[in-house]
Amino acid sequence: MLHDPNHIYIFDTTLRDGEQVPGCQLTTPEKVEIAKELEALGVDVIEAGFPVSSPGDFLSVVEISKAVKNPTICALTRANKGDIDVAVEALKYAKTPRIHTGIGSSDMHIKYKFNSTREEILERAVEAVKYAKKSVEDIEFYAEDAGRADVEYLAKMVESVIAAGATVVNIPDTNGYCLPDQYGSKIKYLKENVKNIDKAIISVHCHNDLGLATANSIAGLQNGARQVECTINGIGERAGNTSMEEVVMILKTHYGLGLTSTINTKHFFELSNMVSSMMRMPVQPNKAIVGANAFAHSSGIHQDGFLKHRENYEIISPEDVGFPNASIVLTARSGRHALKFHLARLGHHLDKGELDLTYKTFLTLADSKLDITDEDLLMLVGAGKLV
Repeated sequence: MLHDPNHIYIFDTTLRDGEQVPGCQLTTPEKVEIAKELEALGVDVIEAGFPVSSPGDFLSVVEISKAVKNPTICALTRANKGDIDVAVEALKYAKTPRIHTGIGSSDMHIKYKFNSTREEILERAVEAVKYAKKSVEDIEFYAEDAGRADVEYLAKMVESVIAAGATVVNIPDTNGYCLPDQYGSKIKYLKENVKNIDKAIISVHCHNDLGLATANSIAGLQNGARQVECTINGIGERAGNTSMEEVVMILKTHYGLGLTSTINTKHFFELSNMVSSMMRMPVQPNKAIVGANAFAHSSGIHQDGFLKHRENYEIISPEDVGFPNASIVLTARSGRHALKFHLARLGHHLDKGELDLTYKTFLTLADSKLDITDEDLLMLVGAGKLV
């Protein structure tokens, strides 16, 4: 089914799962603007919303379907005909529509969420896929809470929904419970034990409750999954979803994995800022790839190594993700090399004796001042010359 078995399909759910963060709802025009940027980024699938949930979500799916043409436009539903009918209507303008339907697969969900049995849930899953298939060719099925599901029952469910017409099977770690080896093994088991698995793409959808979303997603890809569901900045319910920029840059950096995507990574920093601003959700400074400090060096040992050879302390170039540039931040932990670098940048080239004297004055200032500015450096040089 796959044209390129090493291609990883990037499924963005920023506008659906990501937008479920309390207080971070987007208007339809804002969603359309982000969707256009996601298209420019090169994502394969945009999950545009959950149409039955509200008139606003329905409208957003309609307008996004009109606004973008390259990515597949996906709409989420529960495993019932009413949800599916509304999603089909919302997707009527999509060039390449997809219905994303599903139901719980863990005994926890079957008993306490649905008050049902494994057999009844399996029937509902198959019925939903068959019904959606009547209107839309591309059907993705999600086995909710697959991370905690019995693997033999999960395999039976996956095999049944593929036979019913599912083209993608989503194996979510809905609660962010799994360890990477557990999640990877679950994907591997499905690859090896579902007889019709070659008729569908396995998708990974991991949450970050224990900080393992990215690691689990990569483990899934290493074991045969070929679609990853993620969000810009890793936003999403509770602790968030898998971060798109992290997964994509892992694949790019670890090219030995042999896995590729069509993402233009140079758009990451700009899009990260757009999503953060529109959703009023700041990005933590130490966030991987797009955080303000992702390419900042303040330790003297690190600064010295970085100035001698960038790759001593940077495995990714800032320009690869659209970041303005790496920065040498002056603090009380900075060394002479960093101070010399900044003074030279300002046009002052000191000999060893001058640098030693200026450095002592600099340390005294840095101990009492959090941010050392260019004006501070010029003052230090001026004071040194007066002495």
